[in-house]
Amino acid sequence: VFFNIQRTGPSTGMPTRTQQGDLMLCAYASHGDTKHIVLFPADPKECFEFSIQAFDLAERFQTPTFVVSDLDIGMNDWMIPKLEWDDSFVPDRGKVLAADELDKVENFYRYLDLDGDHITARTLPGVHSKGAYFTRGSGHDKYGRYTEDSDAYVEVMDRLLAKVESAADHVPAPEIFETDGGKSVGVVSVGGCHWAVLEARDALAAEGIEIDYLRIRGFPFSQAVEQFLEDHGTVIVIEQNRDEQLKNLILLETSCAKEKLQSVRYYGGQPLSKGHVIEGVTPFLTREPVEVSQ
Repeated sequence: VFFNIQRTGPSTGMPTRTQQGDLMLCAYASHGDTKHIVLFPADPKECFEFSIQAFDLAERFQTPTFVVSDLDIGMNDWMIPKLEWDDSFVPDRGKVLAADELDKVENFYRYLDLDGDHITARTLPGVHSKGAYFTRGSGHDKYGRYTEDSDAYVEVMDRLLAKVESAADHVPAPEIFETDGGKSVGVVSVGGCHWAVLEARDALAAEGIEIDYLRIRGFPFSQAVEQFLEDHGTVIVIEQNRDEQLKNLILLETSCAKEKLQSVRYYGGQPLSKGHVIEGVTPFLTREPVEVSQ
């Protein structure tokens, strides 16, 4: 599990200033075709809660998991409810074969998907001699054997993709704020942008301008994110980086038409404010929503 408290970049940037410049890095870190589970807390309370969930997800799906926060959250003082720990909590260790289960198998293959859910069973050292296996960093087939056979390699690559994508139903669900009947304009944001967006939304509502709002809390995106994008003719993506990373992640990972998406960016290093949001979204509120042919 990796905790990334984003500050301005590139390189050392401004060490005490906040930003959201690592969204794409964490979603696709490493060379080759990779995809990772990412959680996006909006305050210290969610940082605490998501850290617990991140370890469960990492073990259940046997893959690196990132908790991606903002320096605004990680360094500044916040008012939050008292943090509480549930003493009855039991970690989700995922598919770990015990000694009695290994007794029943003829052979154990570390990368063989027996259940059809794209997640293979694993073992812990010293539990049973049958659980020992040899692994390697180069291409292998589902039995763990080195291979340069195209079909065997593709089979493993496709399973890994399906495994991570299946995590969409297990990452924190998006938080959705909708008005009665829904509106043609929707706003999407992530992380520490949340509180400025809420404040701006209330201020706009006081002026008779109502917008729907979805806060992304996990990646891969769930069907609820896809549905929100489909239901709105104009979607304004609010984020704190120069290169529209959240917007581009949405374009890559959903069926949302590019014409629907508008971008509001702030990357000056200060926490996002209500004023930044209102100034950014106002030009798009008077436009006609985009109709995309199905």
